[in-house]
Amino acid sequence: MSNYFLDIEYNHLVFDEQEVNLKEFECCTFNHCDFSICNFIGVVFIDCTFNDCLFSGAKINHVALRTVLFNRCKMEDVNFAMCDKLIFEVHFKECVLDFSKFYTLKIKGTTFVDCSIIAVDFMSADLTEVVFDNCDLYRSEFMKANANKVNFKTSYNYTIDPSKTKIKKAVFSLNEVKGLLYKHDIIVT
Repeated sequence: MSNYFLDIEYNHLVFDEQEVNLKEFECCTFNHCDFSICNFIGVVFIDCTFNDCLFSGAKINHVALRTVLFNRCKMEDVNFAMCDKLIFEVHFKECVLDFSKFYTLKIKGTTFVDCSIIAVDFMSADLTEVVFDNCDLYRSEFMKANANKVNFKTSYNYTIDPSKTKIKKAVFSLNEVKGLLYKHDIIVT
């Protein structure tokens, strides 16, 4: 049975496996905490907020993220695809998610605001109604993803092949539409 922690604020801590594994955190706030050396096992976060935290390189296998908000967090090379898929709900604001993986995840309605999302794997993910608000999507991969109703309007540097990605009713800006035409090797000015 896991230990349960409710409505606690954690500040400026460096966590290791023993401090988080087999624990459930609900309505907790983590400020300026470092999780980068963690190899999470059996951890649950419900209605939690992470502010200015470091997760780069952390192994978050078998972690439940249920209505979790990440603000200004550095989360490079994190494999979200290994998270518990039951009630998986996350939102990101001003985060660095470069080289992370959301492969095959259902992340309907997730918001990414002012994020760096460089070379992120969204292959075969369900991105229905996701909002990418002012995000850099350079070299992110969307092959076989369901990107129906996704809002890309204010984001940039994406390349999406409409023949390999569902994009029905997705929203794009006219300035960035070249990202949908890249495979045709044409010049848009």
